[in-house]
Amino acid sequence: MTPASTTMQLGIERFLQDPSLRAPLAGRRVALLAHPASVTRGLTHSLDALAALPDLKLSAAFGPQHGLRGDKQDNMVESPDFNDPRLGIPVFSLYGEVRRPTDTMMDSFDVLLVDLQDLGCRIYTFITTLRYVLEAAARHGKAVWVLDRPNPAGRPVEGLTLREGWESFVGAGPMPMRHGMTMGELGHWFIASLGLHLEYRVITMTGWQPQAGPGFGWPAGRTWVNPSPNAANLNMARAYAGTVMLEGTTLSEGRGTTRPLELFGAPDLDVRRLLADMRRLAPEWLQGCVLRECFFEPTFHKHVGQLCRGVQIHVEDPSHYDHETFRPWRLQALAFRAVRLQAPGYPLWRDFAYEYEHDRLAIDLINGGPLLREWVDDVSAPPEDLDAAAAADEAAWRQARQPYLLY
Repeated sequence: MTPASTTMQLGIERFLQDPSLRAPLAGRRVALLAHPASVTRGLTHSLDALAALPDLKLSAAFGPQHGLRGDKQDNMVESPDFNDPRLGIPVFSLYGEVRRPTDTMMDSFDVLLVDLQDLGCRIYTFITTLRYVLEAAARHGKAVWVLDRPNPAGRPVEGLTLREGWESFVGAGPMPMRHGMTMGELGHWFIASLGLHLEYRVITMTGWQPQAGPGFGWPAGRTWVNPSPNAANLNMARAYAGTVMLEGTTLSEGRGTTRPLELFGAPDLDVRRLLADMRRLAPEWLQGCVLRECFFEPTFHKHVGQLCRGVQIHVEDPSHYDHETFRPWRLQALAFRAVRLQAPGYPLWRDFAYEYEHDRLAIDLINGGPLLREWVDDVSAPPEDLDAAAAADEAAWRQARQPYLLY
């Protein structure tokens, strides 16, 4: 265990420990937006820890996608509002009948504490929920404080920037797929980019070292609690900026297995050819990890009960994983191109209602525009074309985010 892991404190831990940080909340009604991974180092849920403070007046709680305590397993399954039986406060769902807080919800507090563990990926809906509550707070004259947490994917940036007009619940704003920021930092960026005016504070972490191995964003010695049901470990978080695109395809992303979003496959793939084509087309996009041919049978979701031939992305062994060269978004894009080369007519793109959008392909919503899909389908377009487009967006984002970095 590194010294940083023993001295590091999350925003919630500093807030609980230091009464001076809570002093500005005296006499104000406080609500909490949290989920299952909102825990202290001792694994006490933040809602329970805050409720035990005699100087804090908890008036409400909010849950994002999958719920406050984690009641929904699959994607796109809504959670209801309810009253907490022990605390006697309302718990509002921001992934139920509404995704933006209503006037009634906003009337339940003066200050909203946001304690959400992100995965560092634009499509992860918790950052969209953060944007929505910031916008609502600005309209209603409410305050938002973020109790900051690590970005487990670290600082690297990758992917195309979301194009104008492609905003959605999985596209909170013009950032690349892998943004490399914390929730607290993103809050500052949202406020500036949207021109919002509100009381906003970040209770920062101490001792977070996103460039330090072996975690590179996730501190050594910290217990992993799933921030969503299929975010099972750090390896998934590292691969997610690529494997999340599988949600927009007919390929299985491993839901219904014990390693979701770390692998992909389908019953009719020639995996050895797929890997050979990937290595031939752009071997530099496969650096920093090990790809292993595997077989799996999903117990639910796509290809349920069918034996799938697939690939698992391994990034857990420090002798295999290179934080700076691993590029999951490019890796997954290359896999799609290899599928297209193997079977030109393969029904790769899944056409279904995705996160409340009905008239645009899910793969395009996920990528914030059609460019990636168009590159995959145009088998004559070289990898350099996609790489150049993404590299320009990545460089622009590194510059744009710089003023908002806190660590």
